[in-house]
Amino acid sequence: MRISTHTKPYLFLLLLPFSLIYIKSADLLPARTVYDAAKDTLRLPGEYHLRNIKQLTFGNNNAEAYWSFDDKQLIFQSAWKEINPQPCDQIFKLNIDGSNLENGKRYMLLSTGKGRTTCSYFLKDGRIIYASTHAAGDACPDYEKFPDGRYVWPIFKSYDIYIANADGSDPKLLIGGEGYDAEATVSPDGKYIVFTSTRSGDLELWRYEIGTGKLLQITNELGYDGGAFFSRDSKYLVWRASRPVGTEAEIYKKLLLKGLIEPKDLNIYMADIDGKNVHQVTHLPGANWAPFFHPDGKRILFCSNYESLNSGGRTFEIYMINTDGTGLEKITNSETFDSFAMFSYDGRKLAFCSNRRRDGKKTHDTNVYVADWIDMPGEADRYFSGAK
Repeated sequence: MRISTHTKPYLFLLLLPFSLIYIKSADLLPARTVYDAAKDTLRLPGEYHLRNIKQLTFGNNNAEAYWSFDDKQLIFQSAWKEINPQPCDQIFKLNIDGSNLENGKRYMLLSTGKGRTTCSYFLKDGRIIYASTHAAGDACPDYEKFPDGRYVWPIFKSYDIYIANADGSDPKLLIGGEGYDAEATVSPDGKYIVFTSTRSGDLELWRYEIGTGKLLQITNELGYDGGAFFSRDSKYLVWRASRPVGTEAEIYKKLLLKGLIEPKDLNIYMADIDGKNVHQVTHLPGANWAPFFHPDGKRILFCSNYESLNSGGRTFEIYMINTDGTGLEKITNSETFDSFAMFSYDGRKLAFCSNRRRDGKKTHDTNVYVADWIDMPGEADRYFSGAK
């Protein structure tokens, strides 16, 4: 058989020893960095899905850090005095790589610096949204934190949802009116915003169509429905909800009239983005909240204190569960507070907020962290040095 000059090089490769081909091919690839768990000092025992945890803020209260669509920045709320002179939360952003922003600093104020703000999020075009009370006054609105000994969250009627440029300039009212409007997040396809509102008399989920401004009520059962996020394919919603009955329902209604919610009995729910096919995902005691879809759409990360209820319920960890309620798995193990988990859009990293410290000392400071996400942990991920 005659071999053409076009096929000879390929035949030559086939005749080469496999080991030689492997070595030469490997030489063309970038060297892999070997993971050293002993140097990952913010990572704690049992945190098999996390690597290379990096702290991004360093004091007081920093929370709800959410990714930009290009995975280069996080937007978050902060009461950290080093960057926020207002004694309650304002909205900031930071670059993931630690470089300075357009203001020449690591952190940049995006909200007005007035009133109280919460629940910020990037839009797909780079603009931002957040809830704020600044139209009702420059001061931080106050509330009774422990009425009748209960721990409560405020539901300020003065919260409205604003849209602004990427640098915070030109803020405009986007969603407002009588009552509480906050907790807004954006669908990955850029078409919708989901938010929580009392416009119907109860705390319900509503969907806002960005292109048309049309509103759709998603939930309609008594109880708190809030903190909703879209799945990566923008087909489903996941959120936290309470479903009080009997005496608890009456207590819920009375607190809501005072602009308060008691977050003690919450579970995770999901549905289609039009509110159809609602089902309860978790059936756990305590406060189960801050859910976020895994990029595969088949799993959900959420925060819970269910394992610490016998000791006061003050410890919150991040867990993962299948959307059908099976396969519960613990993700964090700080024995303090870990919450607000959000995957980057490329699925490689996880942003979250925590009270953990490198030296292991207890603190009430909540800071923003980012880690590499390891979906299938290997032997190196199951090693822990005990270093702090």
